[in-house]
Amino acid sequence: MKVQVLGRPGGHLLFSHPKSPIVCLAHQHPLVKNPIFDPEKPYRRRTHASCSAAPLATSAAPSRRAADVPGRPSPSSLYSRPSLQQMKAERAANRARVYEFLRSLGVVPDELDGLELPVTVDVMHERVEFLQSLGLTVDDINSYPLVLGCSVKKNIVPVLDYLGKLGVRKATFTEFLRRYPQVLHSSVVVDLMPVVKYLQGLDIRPNDIPRVLEKYPEVLGFKLEGTMSTSVAYLVGIGVARREIGGVLTRYPEILGMRVGKVIKPFVEYLESIGLPRLAVARLIEKRPRILGFSLEEQVKPNVEALLEFGVRQEAAASVIAQYPDIMGLELKAKLTSQQSLFESNILVDRDEFGRVIEKMPQAVSLSRSTVLKHVDFLKGCGFLLNQVGRMVVGCPQLLALNLDIMKMSFEYFQSEMDRDLEELVAFPAFFTYGIESTVRPRHQITSKRGITCSLAWLLNCSDEKFEERMKYDSIGIEEMETEPSFDMKSLLQPRKDEESASEYDDSDYEDTDEEYL
Repeated sequence: MKVQVLGRPGGHLLFSHPKSPIVCLAHQHPLVKNPIFDPEKPYRRRTHASCSAAPLATSAAPSRRAADVPGRPSPSSLYSRPSLQQMKAERAANRARVYEFLRSLGVVPDELDGLELPVTVDVMHERVEFLQSLGLTVDDINSYPLVLGCSVKKNIVPVLDYLGKLGVRKATFTEFLRRYPQVLHSSVVVDLMPVVKYLQGLDIRPNDIPRVLEKYPEVLGFKLEGTMSTSVAYLVGIGVARREIGGVLTRYPEILGMRVGKVIKPFVEYLESIGLPRLAVARLIEKRPRILGFSLEEQVKPNVEALLEFGVRQEAAASVIAQYPDIMGLELKAKLTSQQSLFESNILVDRDEFGRVIEKMPQAVSLSRSTVLKHVDFLKGCGFLLNQVGRMVVGCPQLLALNLDIMKMSFEYFQSEMDRDLEELVAFPAFFTYGIESTVRPRHQITSKRGITCSLAWLLNCSDEKFEERMKYDSIGIEEMETEPSFDMKSLLQPRKDEESASEYDDSDYEDTDEEYL
């Protein structure tokens, strides 16, 4: 054993047993006596046990004390992961707190089980606040609670940014999301962009794309090769002009979601069955595409039956629809009941005559009572008896919808310049539908110079070319004494001119108001 002499402060004592691998190192403070080497006590050699046991005891004692302390983890547990059961319990506790928060707002979280939600209440609170900033209410969220699974940064903001760049107005975002909240789950690149590109391929102008999406946001969820392609192909197949498809879909994009076999084809075939040629149906769709949205069983068929019930002849039903296709979607029976009562009591038109009125001007079912009475009062003020007014209305129902100021000018010219009897107007009430300067005055002056005496119908109810041909006649043929204009179904079957396009029509031109007919 080798012992260092402690002659200065901070000295060390190094010793070991010849047969022991343990080396003992002791540090001696300068002011503390060395318990091992005390000059006042006789030196006594320590045994192997006493030398080696002390260090072992001091190193083992702390670990035993740490292990004996209740609640303190062992040194090895500081680096271990929580068990799956602990993680599951923690997630359940977090979700319970989030559910409790949603219930406090009035949101019912029953459908959210299994949906990935924010772990903390703070994140969920931020998400709900953002949805409310878009105008969505708690009721809106309850109607589609899965929207709470959409991340603000990953889902909602990218989708809304893309819609805004397309031109969808921010003022429409609220209604957009109420109608189709599933859009927030969509990928801009994978889901939305291909649909927009497909719509542009259907000749929908880029400026019209946002209007299409605002009217029918559900289109963003359709498959490209599904319902959209088949509905367009069928319309082209029945005669809708390919260049009209873009305008048809812009005005009524709901067509893209209609099944051909269940909706469009039965609708077309029914109209064919009552006398409308297929090409005429195609022309009506070009002009008024929203008629495809009328329920065949709940609206179209009952309304055709109502027309027949109120005096419209079977063979004239197709003509009525061709003139006024929107009549298929009205609450028609109630309107017909009201109008028939009005015509019987104020114009002396009986049931059969009322049917003739509807055949000639189906829009009469939508005229207001005040409009009808104003025109009846005007005719009575011109000197016509009530029974004469009734005959005039049956002969030309358009009298009830013309501009009263123009009718006054026409009647003044008839009295002052033409000097004819009122009975001629009773026989040909359509006189009021012709322009004074464009038609009546020029033709009247020509016949007056040539001394030709003719009826108003012979004078006016023909084209300018036909009138010039008539001026070459030596006499007036009785077969040419036409009495009144009528609708010709063939007008719908004529090929379109290049400059004509139903796509130029605007929905505002077809609102159900009295002004439509004035």
